[in-house]
Order: sequence, then structure tokens, then C-alpha cells
Amino acid sequence: MKTIPVAEAVGTVLCHDITRIEPGGEKGPVFRKGHIVQEEDIPVLLSVGKEHLYVVAPEEGMLHEDDAAARIAHAVVGRNLALTTPKEGRINFQAQCQGLLRVDVPALSRVNAFPDVALATLHTMQEVQKGQAVGGTRIIPLFIEEEKIAALEREATAPVIDVLPFRSLRVGIVTTGSEVFHGRIKDGFGPVLRKKFAALGCTVTGQRIVNDDIGMISAAIRSFIDEGVGMVACTGGMSVDPDDRTPAAIRAAGGVVESYGAPMFPGAMFLLAHIGDVPVLGLPGCVMYHKASIFDMIVPRLLADVPVTRADIAALGHGGFCSGCPECRYPLCGFGKY
Repeated sequence: MKTIPVAEAVGTVLCHDITRIEPGGEKGPVFRKGHIVQEEDIPVLLSVGKEHLYVVAPEEGMLHEDDAAARIAHAVVGRNLALTTPKEGRINFQAQCQGLLRVDVPALSRVNAFPDVALATLHTMQEVQKGQAVGGTRIIPLFIEEEKIAALEREATAPVIDVLPFRSLRVGIVTTGSEVFHGRIKDGFGPVLRKKFAALGCTVTGQRIVNDDIGMISAAIRSFIDEGVGMVACTGGMSVDPDDRTPAAIRAAGGVVESYGAPMFPGAMFLLAHIGDVPVLGLPGCVMYHKASIFDMIVPRLLADVPVTRADIAALGHGGFCSGCPECRYPLCGFGKY
């Protein structure tokens, strides 16, 4: 670092922020630490009273923080991510569509094992919105050896972070329960699911309300399959009471059960099955009452065409306990994150 006249500073890098104070206005940086001085900056610097600057001249084989961040970003980002312009040496990643954020966590750790490199992301396997910032990167010093970044680029051979767009599926709802079937109570599940699926870009094509009869339930499921829906959601009858027959009916309809039960509260009595390529969900009652539940962990993955195995559901136990906060702030909380 050295002090030089402003007129000689073009091409050098500022070692501190340059602040401008507007009379009667606000105080703030006009140039930030790390800025590379350009010819057009000279009058601006003089106007804020800077005739000399603390600067550093780049050495051969070294990368400025902005250039290093750009190379790291291009090495690690995958599909459907846009890069922001560098600010204070950092580049953020923004989702270009609604979808599922996927982070290769071991690869993320390998990148951060490189000295002087920082790469941070949101938790993997969560829904993100178009325009949402999902991660960012920078180096710690103002300059870094280019060879370090080249080594990182060789290591990051596959995307560390990407966004998988959701498929827009047609969904059929099968609602079980004699109390609803006979009109003793009004169904409350259908409107909730219509809203949830619509927010994910899907369309509920119909809802069939059936009695607690295995044959009637399985026939309703099969009718939706025959109509070519992309997903079937079954509500009611998911507990262990004698009249709760939805799991048996899903099997009777040809469903191959991946998992019945999930280590999530709310969401323990969840069932995931497939009839051919069509996911069939057995949704517990908590989905109707809670802002966030097993539904919000599994359905986005299915819409992103990510296979969900029994092992994936078992892994949800870490982070699967809802704290029941007085004011739900999901997804800005630890529920479902691991």
C-alpha cells in the first residue's frame, strides 16, 4: 500500500472507502474499498477533497477480489442462476425461476476448504422464488493468487448450486371420510390444497369425496390416474384408527409405497407411493392446519423431478421438529433444513 497523487492513480486499487458528504443531505461512500480507479473517477475524487489516495498496485499473478469472485461464481453455479455485479468484492446468485434449490453440500465444503475463499448458500432442497438471492461468494483479501482460483476451478467440475424448475402438473384430490361424504361436516382440505398447489404452479383438476371404503377410495385414485393427472393427493384416513383405510386403498389402487410415516412434526402420518410414474400422496391432517409441514418438504422435490426415497424422508428428522413459534416465519427458520 502506498500514497500517490490522484492524477497518478488510474489502474490502482483503493485500500479504503471514499466518503462524500452532501450539505444538508446524506453521508455515504462514493467509491468503496477495492474499487479500481478509472480516468473518469479523477474529477469526482477531487470534488470530495481527495488529492492523494492510499492504493495498491496489482502484482503479476494476482487477481483482484471482483475478478476472483466472478471466476469462483462461474465455476460453481449451474442452471437457472444469474450473477449480480460485484459489490464490495461479493457476487450474489439470484434464482431465475421458481423452483427447487439444490446444493451439493460436500462440494460446497470442498470449495470453502480453499484458503481465502468464501462461498455461502441457503439450505439445499428448498423452494425458492424468481429473483431470490440464494447464495454468494467472495475472497477474503483484496487480492489472491490466480493459481489458487485456477485450482478451485479444476476442483469444481460440476455445479455446486443450481435451481431446478417446477413442472406444472395436473393434480387430483381424493378426500376420504364418512363425515364429509355424508355432508355432516364441510371439507376444509380441498381449498387449502388448491391454494398450495396453485402457489407451486400446479392445477387441481378435480376433487372426489368418498366414503371410508377401500374399494371406493382406490377407484377414485384409479380414475384420476386414467385421466392422466401428474399427481394424486389423498386426504383423510391416514391415522391408525380402524376406519382409516387410505393407505390400504392406495396399495389396492396399485400404489407402490416408498414410505409410510415421516420423522417430521407436523407430518408424521405421511405416505408417499407411486402408481407408475405418478406420485400418490397420503396427506395427514396437519397439512390443512399448519403453514409448513411435510407437504412443503416433499412436494417441491417431486415437482422438480427429484426422486424421493425412504432414505431422503428419514433424513428429514434433522430439522423436522417445528418449534411452534407464536408467529410462523417459515421459510425463514430451521424447520425442514438440514
